[in-house]
Amino acid sequence: MTSVYQNLIGIRQSGRAGYFILLDPDKKTPEDLGRTAAACQSGGADAILVGGSLMLSDSFDRAVKEIKRSVEIPVILFPGGAVQLSAHADAVFFMSLISGRNPQALIGEQVYAAPIVRALSIEPISMGYMLIESGGMTAAEFMSNTRPIPRDKPEIAVAHALAAEYLGMKMVYLEGGSGAKQTVPEAMIRAVASTVSIPVIVGGGISEPAEAASKVKAGASFVVTGNVMEKTENHSRIREFADAVHSAAGGKA
Repeated sequence: MTSVYQNLIGIRQSGRAGYFILLDPDKKTPEDLGRTAAACQSGGADAILVGGSLMLSDSFDRAVKEIKRSVEIPVILFPGGAVQLSAHADAVFFMSLISGRNPQALIGEQVYAAPIVRALSIEPISMGYMLIESGGMTAAEFMSNTRPIPRDKPEIAVAHALAAEYLGMKMVYLEGGSGAKQTVPEAMIRAVASTVSIPVIVGGGISEPAEAASKVKAGASFVVTGNVMEKTENHSRIREFADAVHSAAGGKA
């Protein structure tokens, strides 16, 4: 059976980029999330990410179960902490916030989560998670108590991404943050993607299909949108985003 990671690498090796949609269980009921996930799959999304910086809802596991019941594409946890785990998911982005120096976000939360991931038989996909300055404090920045990488310092992002690759991480994620005022700069994406051999994921503040395409052309292997899909009336735009990502020529094969 093909792993989720192998599935993602297959997308990259095919010469195209992948499109992920992030669903936040705090923003909708499990039933609404299931319907949204189904619309995402119909619109061309390659995977559904589930998670958020906070966890105000007590129905996380039920939400993941409803999402998984509604789709055949991979459901990947994008957890804000060890409490955001569910056996109903196909995989989990096992992230270390390498852009910050908060030990809890670097390794502490991961130590709590690792035995749970094993017990639940969730496929872990190791990832170096990097917050990038986006014009204002985001929830991820506040909750992690870390500073983002300055958006005009691509060399710092490159050094962090290289460290992630040398430590054996399978992917790096350049994140502007939920509700970011500015997206991750193309110059930074290009610098990172041209230096490391592992896939680069880019998300945060991407509100137009053309923006998504520009991230792929700069070298992103996968693009993530979240807030722009939270309203039901935006479901019609999923296909626009998917087509923009899939048709853009990637900057790294």
